[in-house]
Amino acid sequence: MNVARLLDRAGRSAGERPALAKGEQILCDYATLARRAAIFGGALTERFDLRPGDRVALILKNGPEYLEALYGCWWAGLAAVPMNAKLHPAEFAYMLENAGASLALVSPELAEGIAAKAGDLPGLKAILPTEGKDFAALRQGDPAPLAEAGEDALAWLFYTSGTTGKPKGAMLTHGNLMAMTLCYFSDVDAIAPTDCILHAAPMSHGSGLYNLPHIAQAALHIVPESGGFDPAEVFSLLERYSGLTAFFAPTMVGRLTGAPGAGDARTENLKSIVYGGGPMYVADLKRAIETFGQKFVQIYGQGESPMTITSLPKWMHADSDHPRYEARLASVGRPMTDIEVMVADGEDRPLPTGEAGEVLVRGRAVMPGYWQNPEATEKTLRGGWLHTGDMGALDDDGFLTLKDRSKDVIISGGSNIYPREIEEVLLKHPQVAECSVIGAPDPDWGEVVVAYLVGREGQRPAERELDELCLSEIARFKRPKAYRFLDALPKNNYGKVLKTELRKLSEEPA
Repeated sequence: MNVARLLDRAGRSAGERPALAKGEQILCDYATLARRAAIFGGALTERFDLRPGDRVALILKNGPEYLEALYGCWWAGLAAVPMNAKLHPAEFAYMLENAGASLALVSPELAEGIAAKAGDLPGLKAILPTEGKDFAALRQGDPAPLAEAGEDALAWLFYTSGTTGKPKGAMLTHGNLMAMTLCYFSDVDAIAPTDCILHAAPMSHGSGLYNLPHIAQAALHIVPESGGFDPAEVFSLLERYSGLTAFFAPTMVGRLTGAPGAGDARTENLKSIVYGGGPMYVADLKRAIETFGQKFVQIYGQGESPMTITSLPKWMHADSDHPRYEARLASVGRPMTDIEVMVADGEDRPLPTGEAGEVLVRGRAVMPGYWQNPEATEKTLRGGWLHTGDMGALDDDGFLTLKDRSKDVIISGGSNIYPREIEEVLLKHPQVAECSVIGAPDPDWGEVVVAYLVGREGQRPAERELDELCLSEIARFKRPKAYRFLDALPKNNYGKVLKTELRKLSEEPA
């Protein structure tokens, strides 16, 4: 089933509902958005001689045209290749070549740099900025009929962040995206047509994926005037809109909680904050709940199983009387309705509850493989399970607690040490705003624990206090052997801490 049918249905049955807004300005209703997508899809195929299955890259900053372009591709049976607009032109060029993209729709300010790196790629028919007469021409003509697309047809080519090598393209089919959409309704949140979603995180990733359930319910899509995440702008939009949902990375939740005006925000208009994409520490989550109320839903997913592995719904965040309440807050929740999760050893054998191993996943949301990379596909999907590369443990109630990426586990003196456990403890210190723990090479122990910290409001806690805090909560052998203070932790474009950069720092003299 072509997922563009969700927009077609909304345009027919709820055409008068507002569909798109930029800031406080409503731009169009659902009937208009569906018609625009149908015209856009037809123009793509006619003007560039594209055929179903051809790949169209979307190198776009957040904007109202994003959904028009995305659904225009799907309407015509084309595969979209959304890319984070913050990447380097050389990274765009690699992905364009790897995907065999026929066309690139790009934000105007990115066009020159992309053309310099990718302008001569074979098969790339045009690099088309979203301003100018050529792009405007895609909005002219007659609506095209909705293309047929089976559930196994490629819909979204999702490139990984490439922190450990070249990015790989996870092939997300129409069936994968529909499974994700249905899991949203069963395991994340309900949506009413009067609700809205704020796209302050990149629409090339999590926020954009969550357009689908909101399109399905004819809810309003709001793109901030800034096109990105600004806490003051979020608070301002809460004055204008009610029933507002947003997908935020944990670092964004932290910034929102600590921003001026957070305590005065119109929380009655805030429906849900869905968070995921990195570790949310219990101390940070409790501060956010205290500030905004019980508005939070946690999801755990990967590009290979988009936004769909486990969830911790609102009612579990609010169940503070449960005897394992804090353990549940520290977890990533329970498997979603259509997903199986197993924790396995190095031979893919299931481990007992409580024992840490690699998190394996299977279900209808899981990709069929990586684009033109059979070796990586076979390795990642061996035995019919998605091997996430994340280390975790299941408890007796079926809740999954992530430890770390397998490559981040510290082995010191033959013992496995999970950095997240130490990070959770260090963040309890009132003067610690952020921290990240790595293993540094050591001739005697193999690795030793090193903690990198950012002080809250420029403060620098005494190392003695940090030692005492750790020794009060974790085993002595897990205590950091060194504390290093930074003005900011190195992060990638998605807000994830780059432990590879911290490992390089650990090799430098203290």
